[in-house]
Amino acid sequence: MTDFTPHYHRIEQALRALVARSAPHDPLPSEPELAREHGVSRMTARAAVTNLVSAGLAYRSPGRGTFVAVPAAPRRADNLVRFSDEMRRQGRTPSSRVLLAAVRAATTAETARLVLPAGADVVAVERVRLADGTPVAVERAVFPGTLAALLSADLASGSLHGAVTALGHTPTRGTATLTAAAATRADARLLDVRAGAPLLVERRLILDDRDVPLELTESRYAGDRYHLDVAFGVAFGVAFGVAENVGGSG
Repeated sequence: MTDFTPHYHRIEQALRALVARSAPHDPLPSEPELAREHGVSRMTARAAVTNLVSAGLAYRSPGRGTFVAVPAAPRRADNLVRFSDEMRRQGRTPSSRVLLAAVRAATTAETARLVLPAGADVVAVERVRLADGTPVAVERAVFPGTLAALLSADLASGSLHGAVTALGHTPTRGTATLTAAAATRADARLLDVRAGAPLLVERRLILDDRDVPLELTESRYAGDRYHLDVAFGVAFGVAFGVAENVGGSG
């Protein structure tokens, strides 16, 4: 029987099998090597590699070649999980690059969501969250100004939620909205993605153990490096996703 499977698809499947038995950052065959091995044009080999990169399974390094990508980091959407803890469970090293840590006047929206008095301040912390040195998310968090002692914490290698807990406020539950967005130029620069690349945007409000608003955060995740595992129940033929008690910025 004649096999009508496109050549690039067969090469892509072979590459996927190679990725499955390789480690992150391992080199993949070059396009000329793939073309010779499979008896196809370099353009056909490039199409297979491009599909692999688009799927988030590989990445190109200009002048160096194509390499196995770090797997997207999963997180259940129905659990309050710290970013640092997630990464460590996966055997990856979490860290942060601090962009801003300061006390400033709260905006109108922040005042309302955090239930602050008029004219109150907030503690603003902006960081790039990394796993094994690879940017995963841009995170912008604000806390009530009464937590100004957070500015003395290790915001680069320590857990922000750990610092909050040490100040007597335990992050307990929360709500979030999830949307898709295209990376802005600023996102692209900070996450090392192209402008317009798909991002997962999570906006969340976290409460402490006394049900007092504690944290208002927007996290912008690189779409090929992070995903959510959603638990759901089915009733009357309809699936209901769970998107509360979501992950925090620790």
